[in-house]
Amino acid sequence: MNKRIEIEKTKTWSQMVIFAFGLSLGVMQLILRLNLVSVISIAYCCIISLFIFLGIVIQKKLYLFFTAGYLVSFSGILLYYIFFGADAGFGAFSSGKIGFITSEHPLLCGYGNILTRLAGNLLIALPCLLVMISLILVCSKLTKKIILQKILSVFTSFVLIGTTIFFVLTMNLRSKPNTARLWEGQEDYLQKIDNNKTSSNSPNVLFILMDDLGYGDISANGSLINTPNIDRIAEEGLILENFYSSYSVCSPARFAALTGRYPYRGYADNVIFPTIATIKPFASTRIYNSVEMGANCDGMLGDEITIAEALNSAGYATGTFGKWHLGDYGEYLPTNQGFDYFYGTHHVNDMIPFYFVKETNAEYQIINGINELKDQKDTTKLIHNEIDQWIRDVVTNTDQPFFAYYASPKPHAPVYAGDEFKGKTGLGEYADCITEFDYYLGQLFDTLEELGELDNTIIMFTSDNGPALEGSTNNLRGSKGMVYEGGQKVPFFIRWGNNNGLFEAGTVRTQAATLTDLFPTLVEICGVSANSGTVLNYLPKDRVLDGISMVPLLKDDEVIHKKENPILYMKSGKLHSLQYSVDADSIKDENNNHVINNHEYVSFKYFKNVQNDNPVFFNLRRKDWLILLTDDKGESYNRKNVYPMVAQEMDERLQQVMNDFKDSRRGIIDK
Repeated sequence: MNKRIEIEKTKTWSQMVIFAFGLSLGVMQLILRLNLVSVISIAYCCIISLFIFLGIVIQKKLYLFFTAGYLVSFSGILLYYIFFGADAGFGAFSSGKIGFITSEHPLLCGYGNILTRLAGNLLIALPCLLVMISLILVCSKLTKKIILQKILSVFTSFVLIGTTIFFVLTMNLRSKPNTARLWEGQEDYLQKIDNNKTSSNSPNVLFILMDDLGYGDISANGSLINTPNIDRIAEEGLILENFYSSYSVCSPARFAALTGRYPYRGYADNVIFPTIATIKPFASTRIYNSVEMGANCDGMLGDEITIAEALNSAGYATGTFGKWHLGDYGEYLPTNQGFDYFYGTHHVNDMIPFYFVKETNAEYQIINGINELKDQKDTTKLIHNEIDQWIRDVVTNTDQPFFAYYASPKPHAPVYAGDEFKGKTGLGEYADCITEFDYYLGQLFDTLEELGELDNTIIMFTSDNGPALEGSTNNLRGSKGMVYEGGQKVPFFIRWGNNNGLFEAGTVRTQAATLTDLFPTLVEICGVSANSGTVLNYLPKDRVLDGISMVPLLKDDEVIHKKENPILYMKSGKLHSLQYSVDADSIKDENNNHVINNHEYVSFKYFKNVQNDNPVFFNLRRKDWLILLTDDKGESYNRKNVYPMVAQEMDERLQQVMNDFKDSRRGIIDK
């Protein structure tokens, strides 16, 4: 006689353990408030759904505690995103489309409230819930129709596996950041800034940040590539020979440049991936940021204070053009970070999706969608035309000075050059696209001259990190992604015709600076003040700023990065190396000789434990290496045994910095 499918209520040790694990996941989901727990929970549900199916097929039983474990774990996920979700709750269905306008689709773009999150998350979860209810009803109500019960229970339990996997592909993985927030301090700082800047009393700022451009990729630094307009900034301005990015990959470096803080403080210490949801392929990038960065962060947190916010509060018109790469929804959008206007891409050009938008007030329209930008040959021209027109409009139609952040996506791979520039250099398309950027930069200079604003514009040129597959580091060790000089040492030129004696044209400075220094530098030279101008060089007081104003360096080549304020080389949340300058007279070698004659300060760099850049010896690491950068820019020789006291001091300082980070991840200053 056929045996019907029964609901097994017997409590076995193994069933109780599995149920307890599911219950703990559901509870911990609401306590810890981390997307990582959601990932573990849904993996648990997938496994349990398989167990349920096997139990019905092999044992002819629906195990009550398996079912209960599935439901409590699944409910934890559902409740979490209803109460702590960061959007309307429609998960992977909220994909970008060609011509997409956020104001027409508010439920799919980071907006929403408790009701929309309830509706959206229930909609996605509905298939799993309906199938589970159906399975329970089949096993409990169809007891007299054994054959039908067996067929339906096997079928329904199999469908449960499919609906659970479908939920994995479509679930909502955007949630509110779970970390200390600094909104109050941000609001207090910005409200106190004097809104008194006009085009007649303040300089404009054009900050140019290239993408993966190497130290040796411009002719002013010895490149084979001819870059006359970039060189013009150096020739008519000032060169910093030893300038460093604050990270060796894209997103963290941009965070540092805009905030004056190391990206570890904002959970932004790795490449930020798109969160624009898609079930192809498997919505993988939706999970990456919040788990890799931690605290559910999907970009640069909105409570960070950016230089755009400071200058905007002071009366500047602010626009950003090109590559954002610091988040693609809600608080992470550029026009929620101090910019009046954005034209460009939220993502990087080797990621999917890749599209161009126009954005104001956190409302954006996709104007060049995924299909149009598979061929990226026109991106430099498109960006140039937009920034050129924006500057013209601000200068012509307003009395505001402008801050233009020109974040070119060039020469990041995949490399594309416009038709009229392709093949122009004879060095390949990498060099061609740099030549194209340089050409359009010259056009932008012509616009500034035409408007009479060139000498009243602070033009800063640099790169976010060293080169990747192609490009020149000018014989520095390492490249992008590494904590060697080739990964973080980048060109830096500044031109400002009306600089009131800050520097002379053609000047070269040798002391070190880094991207975190830009925020305090621009606050000082743009005259950001508070309390009716009584507080000059007004900086935030509620948070640590890691940067130091470069004004003393620009003016007199003074050392600004000593032991108290080292330049850091971090990767994936770990401090691998640091650098700072030391009084040369205080340093002697084992023979009691001075380090290098004719130097007031010398620059040391210390590696705690870093990867070998030689792939043949991939198993070997550089541990406790001391580099004297003043005479060894290629990082060729370990001087630890020559200057053991310096090595010990730098090792202690490195550990102290990391401990400070751990004690206050966000760098909060108690009032």
